[in-house]
Amino acid sequence: MRHPRIAGFAGDLLTSEADLLAYSYDSSLERGRPDAVAVARRPEDVQAVVRWCLDRGVPYVVRGAGTNLSGGCVALRGGVVLSLERLDRILTVDTQRDAALVEPGVINLKLQDALAAVGRFYGPDPASYKVCTIGGNVGENAGGPRCLRYGVTTNHVLRLDVVMPDGSLESLSGEDAGPELMSLLIGSEGTLGVAVRALLGILPAPEAVATALAAFPTLESAMAAVADIIASGILPRDLEAMDRTTVETISAAVPADYPHAEAVLLLSLEGTPVRVRMDVEKVRSLCEKHGCVQWRLAADEGEALRLWEGRRSAYASLARVAPSILVEDGVVPRHRLPEAARRVGEIAREYKVRASVLFHAGDGNLHPNIVFDERDRPAADNVRRAGLEMLKACVELGGSISGEHGIGVEKRAAMGWLYGPESLGLMGRIKKAFDPADLANPDKILPLPGETAGMAPLLAKRPLSEAARALAAAVKEKALRKQPVDLVGLGTRAPRDGALDTAALTSILDLDRANYTLTVEAGIRLSDLKAAVDGEGFFAPVPIAPGTLGGLLATKAWPGVRDHVLGMRLLLADGGVAEFGGKTVKNVAGYDIPRLMLGSWGTLAVILDVTLRLLPHRIEVPDELPAPVRPRFDRWHALLKGAFDPDKRLNRWVQSG
Repeated sequence: MRHPRIAGFAGDLLTSEADLLAYSYDSSLERGRPDAVAVARRPEDVQAVVRWCLDRGVPYVVRGAGTNLSGGCVALRGGVVLSLERLDRILTVDTQRDAALVEPGVINLKLQDALAAVGRFYGPDPASYKVCTIGGNVGENAGGPRCLRYGVTTNHVLRLDVVMPDGSLESLSGEDAGPELMSLLIGSEGTLGVAVRALLGILPAPEAVATALAAFPTLESAMAAVADIIASGILPRDLEAMDRTTVETISAAVPADYPHAEAVLLLSLEGTPVRVRMDVEKVRSLCEKHGCVQWRLAADEGEALRLWEGRRSAYASLARVAPSILVEDGVVPRHRLPEAARRVGEIAREYKVRASVLFHAGDGNLHPNIVFDERDRPAADNVRRAGLEMLKACVELGGSISGEHGIGVEKRAAMGWLYGPESLGLMGRIKKAFDPADLANPDKILPLPGETAGMAPLLAKRPLSEAARALAAAVKEKALRKQPVDLVGLGTRAPRDGALDTAALTSILDLDRANYTLTVEAGIRLSDLKAAVDGEGFFAPVPIAPGTLGGLLATKAWPGVRDHVLGMRLLLADGGVAEFGGKTVKNVAGYDIPRLMLGSWGTLAVILDVTLRLLPHRIEVPDELPAPVRPRFDRWHALLKGAFDPDKRLNRWVQSG
């Protein structure tokens, strides 16, 4: 029915008990009854609902298809569920610019089918691609099997039109001047704004694709083969692994024709027909080197589809075993997957639960799946505890509590294992700056007061270098004196006397050869970074140009670097140190602070060190960069400035003109 009391709202308002029940849950174990469901049909409807809620102090939760696995679209405080399922139009497909403009309710598969008709495809392909929406993918920064080669959602979004918590409509782009607000919104789970249109990058369909299956006697041998495949310079389109329990469960439910083995790899290779044939033979040789007991190359597209449909049916197959499934989503450095799998097995035995494991093997993402009956409350509580212990083990192994499913409510407390007070405090201030009334999907992502009491980050912190400690002490001293902090070493001029120098931050802190990551201080010159990494047989995806790494990031002189930044350690305006991201390719635990820092020009925090994803092969990078242009900052940047630097002391000359 139409709702006459929300000015400007032309959608449908659902208030029957049956409708409220239908929108009270998602694909997680959480439940929350809303007071009403507003089904938007236009972007203006979204604005109308957000403004109505703001005027009355009513919380709202944005929702797409309800496939969320962490409780992200459950109405914990009641209020309004804002459904975008009817905003489902593909507005334009531009094959000249390789871009598609879509509304958030578009089903991922619907977009893939439309693009296939014009010889294109969209990179992210979550396992739920047949039903999940693009808006949900943006909110969770979703990945899928293809993300090994093509990256996650943030790597494919060119522009977002977003209804902000104050009801305004903003258009955010990766090319905007200043801190990268678009990246902050992606993966924010509807807590900072609601995307109502998305301009997505699309890709030409490959000339040829080959799908292969390899069976192994142990998970360790399968993972060793994965490591060698990546090290060889081959980057598969997909590279998935399944343990024996998962294979048996799928085989009992669908005709996937999987072999009986302790571990099965499923992968696709793409390129020219000649290149694909060469890569297939190389991958087969590497698998045989590690004891592959069966190798099968799909004879045609139909067989390839059956193999992949088996993998994608894993969740539905488990649903035949028991009425409830807890799907966890941890991520570790790729070479630690076997150890993570062992820890999952030990925890399952300790808690006496039945668990199987799926792996996005190429990027370190693993999904422990526990089957049970949630009507048995003690059993359900036991399963939740086991799931949290599995996430804790991932953090202890250098990983994160979420690679693609987000935090929502189910993993909220586990954030205390990942972040210290400085980092969590900063994310909380960003949330409060954008949504001071705390109405946009409240009580999600960030722990509630007291929820992390007694918890501490489990990742071993790298000690700061002597140069970093000296810089932190100087910033803290200036903070105590309320003095401005101007920085040298960002590729800019020093505007006043007494500027602090970051040029001494030149240390290479960690080169993880097994995991293809580099952690390096931000003051290192790009030429020195390239020389150090190239000498080790890796390729650093940064330009061969004058300047420092910190300067490249702070001015966003080459936007291409954003796809290779995994983590950052920041020196805050008060002298505290906060750390975000890490050594995993996928990490959707909290706000994307590292990408937000791109284009910030030292106005939010000082970049101390950066973790980059290295490559086993060369990519095209510029050897000359344009002179940086000082950006203009809008009101949202001003709110961010207040969250990071309330006294406006960091590089204030940049914003003062």
